[in-house]
Amino acid sequence: MHDDTQMTLAEGRKYLGRMRPRYRRADRAEQSRLLSEMHAVTGMQRKSLLRLLHATSLARHPRATQRGKTYAAPLADAIRLIWESLDYSCAERLTPALLPSARLLIQHGELVLNDMLLAQLGSISIARVQRRLRRLTQDTPQLPRKGPEQANRVARSIPMRTIAWDETEPGHFAVDLVHHGGSAPAADSVHTLQMIDVATGWSERLALLGRSQYAIEGGFRRILARLPLGVGELHSDNSSEFLNNHLVRIWGEEITGLTLSRSRPYQKNDNRFVEQKNATLVRAFLGQVRLDTVEQTAALNARYDQLWVYYNLFQPVMRLREKARTAQRLVRRWDRAPPPLERLLATKTVTEEQCQRLAQLHTTVNPRALRQQIYHDLARLLGQPATRIAWEEVG
Repeated sequence: MHDDTQMTLAEGRKYLGRMRPRYRRADRAEQSRLLSEMHAVTGMQRKSLLRLLHATSLARHPRATQRGKTYAAPLADAIRLIWESLDYSCAERLTPALLPSARLLIQHGELVLNDMLLAQLGSISIARVQRRLRRLTQDTPQLPRKGPEQANRVARSIPMRTIAWDETEPGHFAVDLVHHGGSAPAADSVHTLQMIDVATGWSERLALLGRSQYAIEGGFRRILARLPLGVGELHSDNSSEFLNNHLVRIWGEEITGLTLSRSRPYQKNDNRFVEQKNATLVRAFLGQVRLDTVEQTAALNARYDQLWVYYNLFQPVMRLREKARTAQRLVRRWDRAPPPLERLLATKTVTEEQCQRLAQLHTTVNPRALRQQIYHDLARLLGQPATRIAWEEVG
């Protein structure tokens, strides 16, 4: 089996231990040939190989003095505050967002950093941020995260397909409906209609009371009025809420050239882009609580308006950049994690007026204060104490 991975230090020294008796018995010409062979196998320079081959022992010596700290405590405090402001993102998403988020928080008076600390935020590696987050996690309370139907007649006329993971053109939306009926649903309850653009990660959510054709139509019309980009494809599961004559006609009247597609029956992963966001952007905040009144619907829509700003303008989103299959496994590589707004503006599909409006909104909103307000309002909606927010205000 061919393997291009480089030897570790321990493997290299074990290999040299096997080669050392041969090297010592060989003549000068054979020693030169063996050195070339060991250089090719281990990647070490000949001088280093000679030093190890003539050493009394190949055991590694422990470090005599500990390595000094590159990043001081003020940088760790800044990372903690930015991490909290971005809702405790992972290191891969957080690292590229550290510098722009720091500048925005400085503008809003949440941070005070000098030029040296800003430069360090822009150059720190993902591995260092991961180590820092592991230490922060030990004493940081965690977020209170909570934990197909048969195709109908209309569905059979709509092709089944999956949106490609490497889709680059904006406008391919995955759509789904999340029910908030509690453990024993009865009568009409609140539903969340969610749309996710695959290329940019742009997300739209709206609370609806019931799931009738007219409720779904009204939700789609409200989303279209706010959406800064066009809809080229709408991809849903096989539910009759989306695949019915009424909605198919409405979409055909509203958008020219729209493509409708659907998942394969019983293949939940076909709609994976929106299913993932159902967990992280809906269930993580609301859990399995029952919502069934007009007042709750209005209050939830007010919270979704806040989340629309927070997640589309500030939350870094990773996207799969490459898949490579080796002899052992499938390797996935991810791109840097900008927020959906940055990805959207990079596509050059947004009008100049919309660009200016969104850019101005981004600079005027304080993401830390917005996040605290979101959790306060959600706690009030769900009738729960905002213990997390209280800790944040004290800390």
